[in-house]
Amino acid sequence: MDFFINAAQAQAAGASGGQGIIAFLPLVMIIVVFYLFLVRPQNKRAKEQREMLTKIAAGDEVATAGGLLGKVIEVGEQYLTVEIANGVNVKLQKFQVSQLLPKGTVKGA
Repeated sequence: MDFFINAAQAQAAGASGGQGIIAFLPLVMIIVVFYLFLVRPQNKRAKEQREMLTKIAAGDEVATAGGLLGKVIEVGEQYLTVEIANGVNVKLQKFQVSQLLPKGTVKGA
């Protein structure tokens, strides 16, 4: 009789091991979705921003994070000089540039 009881307990223990792996499947799926929809696009935008900042040259028209529009006069390693109006130059950090504008967007600068 003890033989049947031990066999039944061994079968029950084996079945619960498979259930543990299935229980983690939703957690793994959430992590995969989180990566695909949040982390990956953010890394892509950051890479595009870095590439844009390395390509800025004098004469380009830019928009800053603070909302200023202007024409790049001088490019340094970490700083830019931007003309925001005739005779008005502003020095700002490169990372403050949010986008390059098409030529002719800024009139009067």
